[in-house]
Amino acid sequence: MTLTKNPLQTLYVTQFLSAFADNMILFITLAIIKQNAFPDYYIGVVQASFLVAFVLLAPFVGAYADKNPKSRVLLVGNAIKGIGIIALFLHLDPAVSYGIVGIGAAVYSPAKYGILPSLTHSDNELLKANARIEGYTIMAILLGSVCGGILAKASLTGSIVVCFGLYFISLILSLQIPSIPGNPNIRYVKEAKGFVSDVTLLLKDRTTRFSLVGTGSFWMTSSVVRLAIIAWVPAHLGIHSVDQISMLVAITGIGIMVGALMTPKLIPARKYYNSFVFGIVMVLSILLFPLISNLYVTIGLLLLVGFSGGVFIVPMNTVLQDKGQRMVGAGKTIAVQNLLENTMMLAGVGVYTQISKDGLSPDISITGIAIVLAVFVSYLILQRQRLKLAL
Repeated sequence: MTLTKNPLQTLYVTQFLSAFADNMILFITLAIIKQNAFPDYYIGVVQASFLVAFVLLAPFVGAYADKNPKSRVLLVGNAIKGIGIIALFLHLDPAVSYGIVGIGAAVYSPAKYGILPSLTHSDNELLKANARIEGYTIMAILLGSVCGGILAKASLTGSIVVCFGLYFISLILSLQIPSIPGNPNIRYVKEAKGFVSDVTLLLKDRTTRFSLVGTGSFWMTSSVVRLAIIAWVPAHLGIHSVDQISMLVAITGIGIMVGALMTPKLIPARKYYNSFVFGIVMVLSILLFPLISNLYVTIGLLLLVGFSGGVFIVPMNTVLQDKGQRMVGAGKTIAVQNLLENTMMLAGVGVYTQISKDGLSPDISITGIAIVLAVFVSYLILQRQRLKLAL
């Protein structure tokens, strides 16, 4: 199966299909939770099981991505995700099944981003490639969330089969991406021991630390807001249907996709430090949610949150990959990024799950995560001038 001779385009499609299925599963799982009368907070447990894999495997997956051809790593990641789908089909606990998908995603991620510097030839081309892959990813989140809700309502078994099919097609397409040799001299035990040094090195550098703090705070906020909105929609808008909730959650994806694709025009690659402005917009938008109960205003705010988030994250991803590749290697840079992002996401989801279990309203969760994001954005503002002078 060959869609295009352009390896970047093939990568975009491969990533789209894989991410599409990833996000279908979350809403399929939500339907399973409702059907089997699991407590509402269990959706947080399921999400946490996905994130744990990223945290535990971080010292190894970056080295694995750098040692092997990244196209092969993409294939392995999709294959493991497929096993998670089979587990769901066999009625294993949703948290266990989604956790297996998380293992596949943890393997897949360093190769997805780490291969970009090898397929591009300049900073601007890398920025555009990042914007496009982020745009395709968010489009997949958008459509996958909607289709997951709709298909799960129509047929749980059918929706699971569709997910498996998408992973399989993505796996086949990954064979069309050039097999760029990795570094066969990498040794996993040695690299795992050196992982702490990689983390320390990237956090000591002002540029990569800025990017890691920015991307980590964004994904922590996104993961908590996504879960909180699932609970917020019934409380504020009176909508309880899984497919309708999935459509509303997916609207944020439209905003992120547009923001990601607009980033090269709004923030040049060498002025990545100005992305904090859109972090401020994101904070202010999130703070408005507890005050509204109108569907159309909700749609507008979800679009704004997504757009500002998209412009906020893409420049930081780009500069991190560019500089991190030279410092510790592309795959290990993404592995460090995954460790920090998913540790923050796991902490955010864990606190949210406990708050939900204690019966506190989603408004408290939304306000709390906005305040936490504001703290991180304030740090970025303080660092901006130093980074600007360093260029």
